[in-house]
Amino acid sequence: MSIEKVAQLAGVSKATVSRVLNQHPGVKPATRQKVLSAISASAYQPNLLARQLRTSQSHMLMVLISDITNPFCSRVVQGIEAEAEIHGYHILLCHSASQLQREAAYLALLTGKVVDGVITMDAAAGLQDLNTIIGNAPWVQCSEFDPLIQASSVTIDHLGAARDTVHYLAGKGRKRIGLVNGDMRYLYSHHREKGYRQAIEELGLDWMGVAYAENISCEAGSKALRELMTKPEPPDAVFAVSDVLAVGVIHTALEAGFRIPEDLAVVGFDGIPFTSSLNPPLTTIEQPMYQLGARSVQLLLEKIRHPRAPIIREVLPWKRVERASS
Repeated sequence: MSIEKVAQLAGVSKATVSRVLNQHPGVKPATRQKVLSAISASAYQPNLLARQLRTSQSHMLMVLISDITNPFCSRVVQGIEAEAEIHGYHILLCHSASQLQREAAYLALLTGKVVDGVITMDAAAGLQDLNTIIGNAPWVQCSEFDPLIQASSVTIDHLGAARDTVHYLAGKGRKRIGLVNGDMRYLYSHHREKGYRQAIEELGLDWMGVAYAENISCEAGSKALRELMTKPEPPDAVFAVSDVLAVGVIHTALEAGFRIPEDLAVVGFDGIPFTSSLNPPLTTIEQPMYQLGARSVQLLLEKIRHPRAPIIREVLPWKRVERASS
């Protein structure tokens, strides 16, 4: 269907349809919605190549993700995609596995104007290398960030959430609180462990145990719990830095004959929806995953439209969801 037909269907001029397609700010919200509804109803497909040649923009955003199997990342990407579509953008999802050579190949699309900007969810340990490749192109760091890089970021207070979790478990009478941590290339792993250690010290607890999971999987969580259980005194609570790891912890504890939470309290992190259906349901630190993704897009579009816009470091709120596992 042509742009003329879309205009006729929406009851507006061709110029108004064009302004909506090109993200012009001077369109009333109600009018914009009428045009978008007409586009959806008519299955109109704009000529993206023609628009790219005319505006020097592709209306495509790259999302660089290190672990596409992680449910946390999947939910963030949903927020990214939904917000991008609202603004007339599409996303190019690139699974990098935190391999610099692969990331460099993807990021070459920036110089070719195939994408207008990039959102990264890669490990903080590799962001300085990416900074060299990305240069001055529009960039937002989502969840993982390097404070020395001049790019906006959106995240949560991982350290504060970890401290609060340990205090919460201690308030339940737990004396031997273990931590199942993840890949230390990630900033969140450092912050959550730092928060854990700070809280142990603040509470004056004389038991501490940290096990490092090989990856974010149930199997890795199981292995980490077995490691903690080799201590002379086993933990009576476990704080896992991922809900997926926490699932492995619970599964292995039940197999070993432990009662949850009577013998072992378990708290996860992220707020993945399926955790409410576990037996027992998992207590978790819920991140605003969808909002992290949506806000990343908003910050990126601001940088695309206004290259001199200031750097924004945004910290979104988290919350503890208490369930039967603790």
